Amino acid sequence: MTDPGSINASEIATAVRNGHSAVETVDRCLDAIAARDDELHAFLHVDADAARAAAAAIDERVAAGDDPGALAGVPVALKDNLCVRGAPTTCGSRILEGWRPPYTATVVDRVLAAGAVPIGKTNLDEFAMGSSTENSAFGPTRNPHDPARVPGGSSGGSAAAIAAGFVPLALGSDTGGSIRQPASLCGVVGAKPTYGAVSRHGLIAFASSLDQIGPLAGDVGDAALLLDVISGHDPLDSTSIPDGIPSVSAVLDEGVEGIRVGVVSELTDAEGVQAEVGEAVESAAIALQKAGATVGPVSIPAAVHGLAAYYLIAPAEASSNLARYDGVRYGLRVDADDVATMNARTRASGFGAEVKRRIMLGTYALSAGYYDAYYGQAQRVRTLLIRDFESAYESFDVLLAPTSPTTAFELGAKTADPLAMYLSDVCTILANLAGHPAMSLPFGTGEGGLPIGVQVFAQPLREPEMFRTARVIEESAP
Repeated sequence: MTDPGSINASEIATAVRNGHSAVETVDRCLDAIAARDDELHAFLHVDADAARAAAAAIDERVAAGDDPGALAGVPVALKDNLCVRGAPTTCGSRILEGWRPPYTATVVDRVLAAGAVPIGKTNLDEFAMGSSTENSAFGPTRNPHDPARVPGGSSGGSAAAIAAGFVPLALGSDTGGSIRQPASLCGVVGAKPTYGAVSRHGLIAFASSLDQIGPLAGDVGDAALLLDVISGHDPLDSTSIPDGIPSVSAVLDEGVEGIRVGVVSELTDAEGVQAEVGEAVESAAIALQKAGATVGPVSIPAAVHGLAAYYLIAPAEASSNLARYDGVRYGLRVDADDVATMNARTRASGFGAEVKRRIMLGTYALSAGYYDAYYGQAQRVRTLLIRDFESAYESFDVLLAPTSPTTAFELGAKTADPLAMYLSDVCTILANLAGHPAMSLPFGTGEGGLPIGVQVFAQPLREPEMFRTARVIEESAP
């Protein structure tokens, strides 16, 4: 396997600005994909011709004396729930097979404006619903560290593409941990920004109050670089924060002297957390303390109810968002004698089992007579969780916890038990429910050399402290 750190985005951009061929860089990535992606299936669509043409245009700009931008000539992979005008965009679902969007997502426009070169669209759990990238209608993605194991999900294709050395940067979406959990299982860096810090315009919605786009990269510096490019206000997204977030790249090397770090006891000591994962979090805390941080335990009492609340709120919003796929306006249509039958047959044929499960669960939670008991109660738990975080941040600046309770599990190990699969999200969903930033970074390995990820949480708009903490953890990693 190629070390993801060996194709550093910052170094590529500097080299291209100094005259190194962007086309050669793209060709190396395309060669790596051709050599191994038949085994891993990280990509659903690779457009080699378009990538080479974009890279050639970058080379022409450099030759003319222009600066293409912060990501000059850097190959980037896009999760296949991000719209690109005229490019296949499936969300890993048969119901969108053959659909080509008439517009491009804001984040894609921003990486293009920064000089990046999109290579292709990566595999994902259907409509981003899953923790293993086994729910894709087009087949699972495999973990580059051990192809018999999952890469995590739902952004498993993006994480695997970086871990395999196919690309230095990728974009993913995170609704309940879908960037951070695969980052943990694949041994790369993944960040979920503050809700509203990155535009969701052009992201195909799963759960609109939880979804957020973020970077995946081989190291903390590259993740910071990509986040700086994609963040900022967007008038096309009504939830976009007007002033955005401060630059994170500018503060990466300021260290953690004086930063207060709380280790979340409900997550570190939770049932199901592997001993080696808990030990990694403890070791990361010790490393931060040695670097000048103040470290202590912290409690988020409502965290124990987070999973139950999430799996009511997210399916309820998904039920609403996915109602638009009816055989009329998008992708697949299964013909019938009347519209109602056509709608039913299209949805039955187009959606996979997990998506159907969540639509039914969400529809039930929103139905008359059950709304207050289920959806309303889950939103009240969400409020309690936000208050618990606010209380924790009175004493601490950032929080530390595992990202995933386990290292990568074998393909098929949890597909027959949805509840076991949902427990993979127990450490990540809290940041989505609260709307706070969180990120995962690799910190050593467990049995069989499988990566372990540790997670850093921060207050809303406090990504700089989060990334400073992550950089110190990265430098201290085994």
